[in-house]
Amino acid sequence: MPLQAAEFFAELCLPFQDRAVVGNTYFATPAPGAPLRLRIDFTRTIHADTYGGLRIAVVHPDRGEIDAVALGFVEHGTFHRRDEASTIRPNTKQYGTFDNYHRPGRPPWDGAVTTGLRDAIKQYAAVWFPGTWTESAPSRAPGRTAIPAPAPSAPHNGSRAR
Repeated sequence: MPLQAAEFFAELCLPFQDRAVVGNTYFATPAPGAPLRLRIDFTRTIHADTYGGLRIAVVHPDRGEIDAVALGFVEHGTFHRRDEASTIRPNTKQYGTFDNYHRPGRPPWDGAVTTGLRDAIKQYAAVWFPGTWTESAPSRAPGRTAIPAPAPSAPHNGSRAR
């Protein structure tokens, strides 16, 4: 069964303009004109067709892979809500992972909360591609109960104003 990788990476809302998903791999050129590329793959676990995170790599066209880091789903809370609601226990095959098998009409990574992964990718990209991260997701508007912060008071200098 397909991983629906394009949909997963779309849900991450990565802001890179020059990007493509080929198979189950995301490729991007965060800094246009620069030789470095960003590659993101799903990391496998010891269980067949089961994925436990993402592997992000910086790749140079001539020198190959320059740096890489693994971002585990468990460490970034990707499936915490799903696992807690389903009473999936830690140290089991299903905990913090997803596999190729899923309910019809649902992605295999159903229930994923990608905020932690997105933040980690943002931090990693800032190291290798400073200034290239532009927010693609609209920022949330403040709710009706939002209260503006009070302006800071003027410092007291010991004299009285009349």
